[in-house]
Amino acid sequence: MSEVDPTSAPAPAAPAAESARGAARHEIPEAMRRDVRLLGGLLGEVLREYGRPGLYEDVERLRALAITALEEPGGEHLAAAEELVESFTTERAEEVARAFTCYFHLTNLAEELHRVRTLRAREGEVPLTEQRPSDSVAAALTHLAAEVGEEEARRRLARMRFHPVLTAHPTEARRNAVASSIRRVTELMSERDDPRWGPGALEENRRQLLAEIDNLWRTAQLRPSNPSPLDEVRTSLAVFDTSLFDVFARVYRRLDDWLLGEDRGRRAPLAPAFVRLGTWIGGDRDGNPNVTAAITRQAAAQASERILSGLERVAREVALELTLDDRFTPPSADLTALWNRQRQLSPELAAQAAAHSPGESHRQVLLVVAERIAATRRRDADLAYAGADDLRAELGVVQDSLVAAGASRAAYGNLQELIWRVETFGFHLSQLEVRQHSKVHAQTLAWLDDPSSVSAPAVPPEEVLDTFRAIAAVQARHGVEACRRYIVSFTKSAQHLADVYTLAERALGPGQAPVLDVIPLFETFEDLQNAPRILDEMLSLPWVQRRLEQTGRQVEVMLGYSDSAKDVGPVSATLALYEAQQRIAEWAEANDIRLTQFHGRGGALGRGGGPANRAILAQPPHSVDLRFKVTEQGEVINARYGNPDIAVRHIEQVAAATLMASAPSIERRNAEAARRYAGLAEHLDATSRERFFSLIHADGFAPWFAEVTPQEEIGLLAIGSRPSRRGLSVESLEDLRAIPWNFAWTQARINLTGWYGLGSALEEVDDLDLLRTAYAEWPLFGTMIDNVEMSLAKTDPRIARRYLELGDRPDLAEQVLAELDLTTKWVLAITDHTRLLEGHRVLGRAVQLRNPYVDALSLLQLRALRVLRDSSCELSETEVEDQQRLLLLTLKGVAAGLQNTG
Repeated sequence: MSEVDPTSAPAPAAPAAESARGAARHEIPEAMRRDVRLLGGLLGEVLREYGRPGLYEDVERLRALAITALEEPGGEHLAAAEELVESFTTERAEEVARAFTCYFHLTNLAEELHRVRTLRAREGEVPLTEQRPSDSVAAALTHLAAEVGEEEARRRLARMRFHPVLTAHPTEARRNAVASSIRRVTELMSERDDPRWGPGALEENRRQLLAEIDNLWRTAQLRPSNPSPLDEVRTSLAVFDTSLFDVFARVYRRLDDWLLGEDRGRRAPLAPAFVRLGTWIGGDRDGNPNVTAAITRQAAAQASERILSGLERVAREVALELTLDDRFTPPSADLTALWNRQRQLSPELAAQAAAHSPGESHRQVLLVVAERIAATRRRDADLAYAGADDLRAELGVVQDSLVAAGASRAAYGNLQELIWRVETFGFHLSQLEVRQHSKVHAQTLAWLDDPSSVSAPAVPPEEVLDTFRAIAAVQARHGVEACRRYIVSFTKSAQHLADVYTLAERALGPGQAPVLDVIPLFETFEDLQNAPRILDEMLSLPWVQRRLEQTGRQVEVMLGYSDSAKDVGPVSATLALYEAQQRIAEWAEANDIRLTQFHGRGGALGRGGGPANRAILAQPPHSVDLRFKVTEQGEVINARYGNPDIAVRHIEQVAAATLMASAPSIERRNAEAARRYAGLAEHLDATSRERFFSLIHADGFAPWFAEVTPQEEIGLLAIGSRPSRRGLSVESLEDLRAIPWNFAWTQARINLTGWYGLGSALEEVDDLDLLRTAYAEWPLFGTMIDNVEMSLAKTDPRIARRYLELGDRPDLAEQVLAELDLTTKWVLAITDHTRLLEGHRVLGRAVQLRNPYVDALSLLQLRALRVLRDSSCELSETEVEDQQRLLLLTLKGVAAGLQNTG
């Protein structure tokens, strides 16, 4: 790209457009502007060195035209950009698409670096004891204490749980090789912030950056084949290695330091280990034939290997730090007893530890502890721990002995962080959850009773039974917590839950089934409405009654955001999910149930995406109840947890909201707002759903949708092990999974799944004063409007119209565009904004600056789609593959530019 500031425009703009993009350009922080300028300049240098004549010039011409087309009224500049794109050879079009995609990767990392820079600067500006951002756990605890008292607030903190669940849903469009290259560039850019670096060091750093960006440019953006489930497991474990292993302990430490103030580091911790990590990766077999019982066993084994290796390493590091002489820090009687047990267990290990650290009892014991963790990893039965609780108990003995000897700082320093890790991860790292469709269970039971009754089972019955044997094997090796949750997709009756327990007994024999918590997943609008009735029936199942006695009446219920939104539209789905949570919470209270509602949210707004902390604070009273469990999918995993500093901030925000949701004032506010605006909710629901149905139930809608978006081609994108559709064709929306449904509309720059139907509903209400008051007073409505505004900001009517013209249905195209205009008009009026995201400075700036570059990629994508959709154009197999490759490259680029896929 150009050495010139890439945020600058090449031509004067019309006032309205200039007010948006111009304001965004001026608001960009100087440090971030410097980073983007450097990275854009280096990419431009790489393009010039690449050796393809005119490549750099073509990229710059398209960039300039796209910016001018956005800023000046009329369509001549956009038409000129289209003409330029059409003039490219297929090879040149691919090169230009790759250039813009690389630019977005570099811009994304520059924005991430600036976020980290801002977070660190904010922390350094005030003393630790005063660091209480309004959305921090410390602020939430202070607010809660003012309402319920200090003691009760601390009790609630101790009960709080945040349970993110990583999934392999294919919404991370980047290859691992590309992600690794980006990480290396990020590390090099971070080094440039070191104030001690002189000109020579900076120049060497620039040379290395140039080499890495050249590497990124030459790395294929497209995977040659779909990743396997174990590839997806390894990808998630990479996030654990680079971030999560240390991040959770860091969150606890920050909170504990604030709670203890001047006593931090020398008093027993007050911060609980409140995070538990879950995963579907290697366990989610709903619609994914590649996830087998063998894969589930291997996924659990790899996770256990990784956490045990980490715990062993940290235990050894802590041991080597504890050079405390027994004369100054005498061991307690319990520590001496533990040492004697260790000597009996392994005289050789004990002798080695004693020889290595004579007169240092605490160190000796921890050295043997580290060896026992290693033995657990190796499955050495003579030395292995029976479970994580045994390790936690021995670490507690060491800690108590240090405290008794007056070495409290050693007790509550790195040793405490090791204890927090054991409490958070156990010996399994993440709690592996199995998911399967209810129809598969019913079909398997029917086949077992009469093989002739089922002609072609969707999943081989023996594989279904092997799944339960795998769960039992995982529990035997890694503990019950490693894998006890079994989620039933499309739960429509309590019988669907009973089927799971029956199959477990058929697989292993009566009394031999693994411990199971069978979790209903309510996904469709109808299922959400029926949830309380199904849960009532569930309580009568004997397996559930036994499990309630064992767990203290704990029940988990999962709510699906994706299919409900595809079912009735984003507005009705939002309202239905709120009502379902409210009714399920009331059901739990009436039945003395300790409830956890598990939110199956995606990254896209049409799948429940958006800021998680705001969503939590808008939920019905008692529906959160100090426990927030949520799926984290695809690009969201890297965005939220890939960088440790950003991960810490995200976890703190979600934890704070989870704690604050229990405040009487918050519960009262949400309950009163729901009652006050019940009539408005009813109008919004009915009108938006009618409008949504008029579109998706129109004759020929599904084929038209496949024609005007790259939906079919998304299935060719090697981004996940799971198929993108349930059938072989898309004749109805039921055949299509929610991810490509969202992904396709996002790529077409329409984002229909995040807003469609709202404009008509607001027009029907036609009371701006009422709507503005609701926006201010009703958290659910306020969050909905803000999320829709974000979705609208990533749409582009000029580009969207060109996609819609690919289909021969002007009636449907105009219906979509009319609803887009109507929704935009009302959202701007309700928020009192003159432009979208006017009140969100950082996000608005990012979207405004990116849009013209995304436009360039969209025009390249449209070029490929037109060729592929042209029935009069006879293409050879090679020509089809060339156009598909160009299209897939632009899919990657647009996803990077919008920072969103499905």
